Amino acid sequence: MKILYIDIDSLRPDHLGCYGYHRETSPNIDKLAKRGVRFTNYYASDAPCAPSRTALFSAKYGIHNGVVNHGGRQADIRPIGAERPFNYHGTEHQAWVDVLRSIGFHTAMISPFPGLHAAWHVLQGFVETHDTGKHAGEKAGDVAEEALRWIEERGTEKEDWFLYLNFWDAHTPYRTPEEYGNPFEHDPAPDWLTEEIIAKQREGYGPRSIRDLPGGQWPGLPSEITCREDFKKWIDGYDTAIRYVDDHIGKIVQALDKKGILEETIIVISADHGENQGELNIYGDHHTADYITSRIPCIIAGPGIKAGHVEEDFHYQIDFGPTFVEYAGGQPRGKWDGQSFLPALTEGKSIGRPYLVVSQNAWSCQRSVRFDNWILIRTYHDGFKELPKLMLFDIENDPHELHNLVDKRQDIVAQGLILLDEWVAEQMLISDSPVDPMWVVMHEGGPFHTRGNTLENYLEKLRKEERYAAANRLERLYR
Repeated sequence: MKILYIDIDSLRPDHLGCYGYHRETSPNIDKLAKRGVRFTNYYASDAPCAPSRTALFSAKYGIHNGVVNHGGRQADIRPIGAERPFNYHGTEHQAWVDVLRSIGFHTAMISPFPGLHAAWHVLQGFVETHDTGKHAGEKAGDVAEEALRWIEERGTEKEDWFLYLNFWDAHTPYRTPEEYGNPFEHDPAPDWLTEEIIAKQREGYGPRSIRDLPGGQWPGLPSEITCREDFKKWIDGYDTAIRYVDDHIGKIVQALDKKGILEETIIVISADHGENQGELNIYGDHHTADYITSRIPCIIAGPGIKAGHVEEDFHYQIDFGPTFVEYAGGQPRGKWDGQSFLPALTEGKSIGRPYLVVSQNAWSCQRSVRFDNWILIRTYHDGFKELPKLMLFDIENDPHELHNLVDKRQDIVAQGLILLDEWVAEQMLISDSPVDPMWVVMHEGGPFHTRGNTLENYLEKLRKEERYAAANRLERLYR
């Protein structure tokens, strides 16, 4: 068995054609979706980057592995303590990549991520690692070049292999080469963001909000959004980055075919988190535990996978490892929180979770519960954004989170709070530590990216731009 896992940073599923997007951003990914299984309710248990990938590779929630932040104590994986064995082979602490290695897989990673985030713990089980060397400044061509080299040199060397690689283009700053052009120049932007919403958001505040966009490299990106035309320019940059990655995925698939191993390779398309593009007045970033940041694409195609199946049940990214360990004939480990969804992959059987709890602690401190057609978001630290303590959205009818229904649906709020409280209690009961890492983050001063002089600097920026009402509202909350 050969497994190619393609992790596209900051890729939200609803900007892919196979998930219903109106722009042709992903023809090669769409072909894979037709050949395999497409997940519609697949979530990162913990966001953003480092918490998500730590959860993926450990098959543990952040509340158990300890990594829920991008700095401070909770950016490092929780030590085992006095019971730490000589090595993890065959123990309950063994990572799923290491299990694959132990049953004969050659395991390889092409990514700068471990060095970028000092997240060396994700390398457990990888025999071979290659840092592409640009600290997530890589373009798709840089990553594809290494992947193509690997396939050419190693693709048929081993009967069983697992290759994990990262593309970064959909993460700001959008870095598609200027000569690539704009394939969406004549395509309208998504129509949900109206001039009325833009005007309302411009009265607000917050890092990466409509008047505080992250910097970009792609030509023509606005520094703020004043109208629908600005929004189109911004979205063009994001969508072009996705299309550029998709082109290189096509080249990788062609290389597998040329090498004669495409039909024996399982290809996975996923992401570490989504990307808010106006939702909750956040643009080009991933600051929350909302539907947009937490929901990620998952497409799995290859031998033994049920072609054309759409899996609508709830799953986490931490379920991936246990699934493929089972598929490869290995055994799960006792400390994993992930649960195999193999019957959904191979037979289309319903085997999802009844609800999900997702978290964010790097840009804000939030926990959310996703159940039925609802997401209930509880905010503990807003990261200097205008976020209520509780938000309830009907995702089926309001996927862009425009209408907070907390006051109108107190019955659903109560149901969600009970689920959230029960989940935390259940996880703490089986935790190796009596400490909830989210509260460590709170006591350290809040999310890593809002610490230090962030508040003072942002208040100064608001006043320099004569945004006095917004500055006064923010200052009242924190002074």
